[in-house]
Amino acid sequence: MQNIECPGFKAAGVAAGLKKDGRKDLGIIFSEVPANVAGVFTKNSVQAACISLCKKRIESGKAQAIIANSGNANCCTGKNGMRDTMLMSEYISQGLDLSEEMVFVASTGVIGVPLPVDLIRSAMPDLIGSLSGYGFADFAEAVMTTDTFRKMSSRQGIHDGKKFTVIGVAKGSGMIHPDMATMLCFVCSDIDAPPEMLQTMLASSVHDSFNRITVDGDTSTNDMVLLMANGLSGVRLNSNSDMDVFQKELDVVLKDLARQIVKDGEGATKLVEIEVKGAQSDSDARLVADTVANSNLVKTAFFGQDANWGRIIAAAGRAGAKLDQDKIDIYFDGIEIVSCGVFSGNDAEREATKILEKPEFIITIDLNIGQGKASVLTCDFSVEYVKINADYRT
Repeated sequence: MQNIECPGFKAAGVAAGLKKDGRKDLGIIFSEVPANVAGVFTKNSVQAACISLCKKRIESGKAQAIIANSGNANCCTGKNGMRDTMLMSEYISQGLDLSEEMVFVASTGVIGVPLPVDLIRSAMPDLIGSLSGYGFADFAEAVMTTDTFRKMSSRQGIHDGKKFTVIGVAKGSGMIHPDMATMLCFVCSDIDAPPEMLQTMLASSVHDSFNRITVDGDTSTNDMVLLMANGLSGVRLNSNSDMDVFQKELDVVLKDLARQIVKDGEGATKLVEIEVKGAQSDSDARLVADTVANSNLVKTAFFGQDANWGRIIAAAGRAGAKLDQDKIDIYFDGIEIVSCGVFSGNDAEREATKILEKPEFIITIDLNIGQGKASVLTCDFSVEYVKINADYRT
């Protein structure tokens, strides 16, 4: 994944000094031609200056560059925060000779701290000079906060005999929960599609990927997913069948990135899929999956490799979904530990405990009352999670 590229796009990442440890903290993605753009943003009522700017600019449906910094969220910083966001945009527009309206801005890091925008200005020559078709790995590193590895994914598809590419880069490790989270994601493609069509496809992909993951039940103030499409492949999306071809590849990229985020959950040692089936409806299944996936007691049991199914069935029972406890079956990777609401015995628990020793596994909850189904990716809660977040600002 080091040398992924997408025709017409360049990227870069450098160290501007925003982070105390000298790691990369400023990145850019640039399309050589104007691109159509779509976006999905945090639903948190407290929103950073970059969110306000991007939500306004996306109305045009056009973009050509994204500048992103880590180490500072530039949120709850008053009028100066918006001024500094605008300055970041201005630096890029001047450096690349673009209209300012074509520049989008993203920030992530500590909330409430003034952004040292002078450091960003000083880093502009290095940042722009580093632009490369193979610069996405550097960009991915530049947007990391508590992430332990870069998150990238790419796919290629063929439509009407022409090849097209989808590249995605994301960051996220903590404060991860549906309705977006402390995550950023930037997707580039060389397909040609109108902004409204891109928006429909992106919203669908986000619903089935980033809104199906949780690390700690928290969301933040700066979260966004942006999709730029520059049309250089010559693949034009006109109909629903055209959309399906691209949607398939976009879904794979976003689901891959979402999975990487949960796998890299702060202090996480387990990646767990909570699968619910047999519910009265899909929405009921989602209620149960979300409640179990976000239960601190369930997540600590995963960390302790304790097959404490009682915590799982109790969480399911408080989800607010219709269920009959005498019909519930629970499986750990196919090992039935609960049958019709009753413990399956010590032999089953011993086998289930072996499953919990694995780094990845599936918990299946079958309510056996309907056809509804849903799944959510979660992780365990470890001692390290507490340490990371207790010391985050220091």
